[in-house]
Amino acid sequence: MSEGNDETEKKSSLREKLDLKNKLDDMDLGVSMPSTNVNEYIRVLKLARKPSREEFTMIAKVSMAGIGLIGAMGFVIYALLTEVLPRVVSRF
Repeated sequence: MSEGNDETEKKSSLREKLDLKNKLDDMDLGVSMPSTNVNEYIRVLKLARKPSREEFTMIAKVSMAGIGLIGAMGFVIYALLTEVLPRVVSRF
C-alpha cells in the first residue's frame, strides 16, 4: 500500500513541477534580446556629446567619493571582524 502512495506522491510532485514550469514560461519578465538594428545605436551615438571640463570633474569627484565611502565601510567591517570581535569573544 505504501508503494502506491509513494508513486502517486511522485506523480503529483512531478505534475506540480511541470505546472510551475509552464507558469514561468508564460510570465513576461520584461527581458528581451538586444536589438540588432544598427540605426538605433547610431542614433544614440549622435545624441551623445563630450562632457565639459566642469561636468567631468564633478563626475570624477562624485565617483572618487563613492569609492572612498565604500572602501571605508569595507575597512571598518574588516577591522571589526578581525580585531574587535575576536577580542570580545575571547573574554567569554
